[in-house]
Amino acid sequence: MKKRLFISILSICLTASIAAQEKVWTMEDCMQYAVSNSPAVRKKTYEQEINKAEYTSAIANFFPSLDVGANARYNYGRSIDPETNMYKETTTFNNYYSGEANLPLFSGGQLINQWRSAKLNRQSGMNAIQKAKDDLALKVMQAYIDVVYYKGLMRYTSDKLEESRKNLHKSQRLVELGLKGKADLAQIEAEVANDDYLCTLQQNRYDMAISTLKEYMNYPIGEELEVGTVIIDSAYQPLTESVDDIYNYAQENNPTALQAGFDLRNSELKHLIQKGKLFPTIALYAGVNTSYFENLKSDVAPKSFNTQFKNNMGEYFGVSVRIPLFNRLNTVTEVRRARNNVRIAEETQSEILRQLQTAIEKAVLDREGYAKEITQMEKKLQAEEYSYQVTSRKYEEGLASSLDLRTSANLLLESQANLLHRKLMYLLKCKEVDYYKGVPLVIEN
Repeated sequence: MKKRLFISILSICLTASIAAQEKVWTMEDCMQYAVSNSPAVRKKTYEQEINKAEYTSAIANFFPSLDVGANARYNYGRSIDPETNMYKETTTFNNYYSGEANLPLFSGGQLINQWRSAKLNRQSGMNAIQKAKDDLALKVMQAYIDVVYYKGLMRYTSDKLEESRKNLHKSQRLVELGLKGKADLAQIEAEVANDDYLCTLQQNRYDMAISTLKEYMNYPIGEELEVGTVIIDSAYQPLTESVDDIYNYAQENNPTALQAGFDLRNSELKHLIQKGKLFPTIALYAGVNTSYFENLKSDVAPKSFNTQFKNNMGEYFGVSVRIPLFNRLNTVTEVRRARNNVRIAEETQSEILRQLQTAIEKAVLDREGYAKEITQMEKKLQAEEYSYQVTSRKYEEGLASSLDLRTSANLLLESQANLLHRKLMYLLKCKEVDYYKGVPLVIEN
């Protein structure tokens, strides 16, 4: 019974292991895995926790501060006797207690602007997390497309190598029958060697693409990563959309545009904070203090601690005003630096928005262009396939040379590769345009 149970458990584990190894990763799977395991995204998350703490601290600055203190001191030699308020040679013990509260009333707007800046940083932190996810997803998407492309080229070159070997076998028979010369046979042998080289080349490129994809995903290098196909069989129709409409939406919602706006607003608030340091600060303060005294060389017993603690207690309150007059021009310098940072942020935002508009326009134009090219490439591929079949038949009948067969085969491979590339790029540009329109790249579980 135990043996059968052990075998059953082992079979289940092996089945699960094989299933895990045979998993075919879709583009969405890769992007979700990358976002969930990205150190860059985790760092942005930790930075957001800091932003939340700073926001809480900015709110707390509006509340009064409270300080309490106590100290004990032994005096040797001449010191003031608290009972007579005269200097005398003695040894005393002094114990002081105090508490003070301080409430800022006016600080040139620094507190309110610090709170606004902390609140903005909290919003900016959330946007930075989303931007990090989107940037990583775009990289993974491009890397995935490269893997699928080279995987397709591997299949095409492998099929071409197999076809070339068949032609080599046919040519050897035709040479034996005297229907072909050795020159034609040499051409076919060279074609087989070239196709073998192309298979090795595409395999190396595929391995490099897989390595890049694993790097973006933070995927274990030693584990297998089997990607699926993303080619769709629907019609590739050009979709005419307004670039201005997409840009207007992205300008208000895209994380890249939002981040530029956050940076500009934050620099403006920092400028206001620095300007606030030029104004006077007003604060209200209040406190209480008391003390205990004992003459260690006196023959008279000191008053009790409770009595002195109560009798020596005093309270006070007041208003403090601090007027900055001169601090070696440090504040003026900081104000100028902050003002120039605002100007830099304005130019940076303008540049980022322009780049965003250009990226949107390029993505839309590329999508429309690839859709048109796919239609033409499909027709061209059909013609190349038919041409290759005819040329191959003519070669067998002695009506075409090996060079004609080689040229036709290369044109067929080129058309297959071009069509695959355009289909993949069309899919990539569709996702990019949808992203600018507000469709999320990654739907996290």
